[in-house]
Amino acid sequence: MKNIYTDGQYYETHPEWHTGDSAWKANKILNILQKNKLNPKSICEVGCGAGEILNQLHRQMPSEVTFDGYDISPQAIELCESRRKERLSYHNGNFLEMDTPSYDLVMAIDVFEHVEDYFGFLRTLRTKGDFKLFHIPLDLSVQALLRNQPILLVRQTVGHIHYFTKDTALATLQDTGYTIQDYFYTAGSFDLPAHSFKTKLARFPRKLLFQIHPDFAARVLGGFSLMVLAR
Repeated sequence: MKNIYTDGQYYETHPEWHTGDSAWKANKILNILQKNKLNPKSICEVGCGAGEILNQLHRQMPSEVTFDGYDISPQAIELCESRRKERLSYHNGNFLEMDTPSYDLVMAIDVFEHVEDYFGFLRTLRTKGDFKLFHIPLDLSVQALLRNQPILLVRQTVGHIHYFTKDTALATLQDTGYTIQDYFYTAGSFDLPAHSFKTKLARFPRKLLFQIHPDFAARVLGGFSLMVLAR
């Protein structure tokens, strides 16, 4: 498959590399770490993009924590350069093929849905540190399948080539050797600014149904992701 991340195509269509969502994602990461009383001293992010999630964590976590970001895209690492500082470094290359230290926490935030061999990716990633943290878009829902267009849209615009529900995402991690420690839904569909009128219109029913039955809301209406802590 053509690699849109190394040839510059992804950068051309996403020049900010989704940095607008980074503070929100960083807060969700801090929530799950605090909930599970984890205090990692070394953190890396695989597929770090422009590096803003790590930058946000660097600002909010204790001064003894070190951070490393890895991305195969040279354009993404160029965006990271303005964020590089003491205890925060970025590296261009395939993390799975590099000689890296073992980290207390390895993060893959919205990553493995982009990876052709995602089973191989997950199996190798499991050897790279102690705890792992995943943020996984749940693209499969009743309304997405009925309309079809939402699935094609995430494939064409943000490069998702695999699609998950909560249950298939968790099963994938278990099938590749992980032990699930904790997980919760994240709701970018109503936490983040709406990109279209249709998204804005769907906020109220999504939020209402989610308050009543989170699993049903995710399965039927979509618009959610899953934050998963595993070992």
